[in-house]
Amino acid sequence: MDLLNTLVDKGLRRELPSREEALAVLATSDDDLLDVVAAAGKVRRHWFGRRVKLNYLVNLKSGLCPEDCSYCSQRLGSTTGILKYTWLKPDEASKAAAAGLAGGAKRVCLVASGRGPTDRDVDRVAGTIKAIKEQNEGVEVCACLGLLSDGQAERLREAGADAYNHNLNTSEGTYGEITTTHTYADRVDTVNKAHAAGLSACSGLIAGMGESDEDLVDVVYSLRELDPDSVPVNFLIPVEGTPLAKEWNLTPQRCLRILAMVRFVCPDVEVRIAGGREVHLRTMQPLALHLANSIFLGDYLTTEGQAGRADLEMIADAGFEVEDTGQVTLPEHRANAGGGGCGSHAEAGCGSHESAGCGSHESAGVCGSAPAASTASAASTASAGEPRTDLVAVRRRGAGTDLAPNA
Repeated sequence: MDLLNTLVDKGLRRELPSREEALAVLATSDDDLLDVVAAAGKVRRHWFGRRVKLNYLVNLKSGLCPEDCSYCSQRLGSTTGILKYTWLKPDEASKAAAAGLAGGAKRVCLVASGRGPTDRDVDRVAGTIKAIKEQNEGVEVCACLGLLSDGQAERLREAGADAYNHNLNTSEGTYGEITTTHTYADRVDTVNKAHAAGLSACSGLIAGMGESDEDLVDVVYSLRELDPDSVPVNFLIPVEGTPLAKEWNLTPQRCLRILAMVRFVCPDVEVRIAGGREVHLRTMQPLALHLANSIFLGDYLTTEGQAGRADLEMIADAGFEVEDTGQVTLPEHRANAGGGGCGSHAEAGCGSHESAGCGSHESAGVCGSAPAASTASAASTASAGEPRTDLVAVRRRGAGTDLAPNA
């Protein structure tokens, strides 16, 4: 396909595709899907080889959120039955993080529900970052605390945070249909605050909320303009008790096209498969590794994910390798520029679903699935296109419980 050859050439040069080209990727047929994956895979391997970065979520404070994000299981008035607890103590959070790091994770993502942190909350998180870093040499820590006030990003950076996550989630034109208690501009402002403080910015999207192809392209182009170092791609998990519980719009093929489009628009950025990969990609998860170079390990914020051991086996069986702490994730030109890169600017460029913006599309019930064993048995009785509610399970282990985490 001339389209794919053109997109590969542009991706290797960090050149922005046209909107028409990005839309054409989303409109490709199932017959062309493997060609699309192969083409985007060339771009992924050029910038990231066969490395897969593992990230691990720790939910510092679950539920009790005053925001009304429609996708989120921690939202105001949620009836999802998720775990609800206030702030974990630094030693509790560090213990939870240790399980993910032992499983191969390189980055720990500290997430807290809520509109945004108070200064006291920032102090709490600073203590947790210190505890984790003192006990784990070389670990990266990303904070995801919602909307930031002036000076808070700088304080997190001083405390040792490496990155800050705050997702745009959807296009500016449709944002008001998803959330009313804060604005799209609020989210953009927080990403810019993280950038300005010297933190590695992480910002992504949620697919499957009823958006159009144009909306998906809009948000990915906006992300490129914001220039985050990592772009988590979440796939909505419609959790019972949230306003989007009936939105089962995704197929594995659709998810792969979305990931390919993101890779073409943001060729040299860490593209992370975040919430919902187990629910929507299902047995086609290994193909997605040819498009994304980063995943979450184990469980998510409020929902269960694939067993950590299954993640590691999948990576190895697909011919990829886990990135270790001694390897730099980003290509040299981005790493040395401290956040510049994929071509949206003259030389630089572009760049998991939860509380007012945290990012792993998690809490929103958003990610995860039932354990691998139960999903396999259920798959044999499910018909194509049917809602896979059997793959959605509320997290009952790990942070905030007395049970061992899944990593």
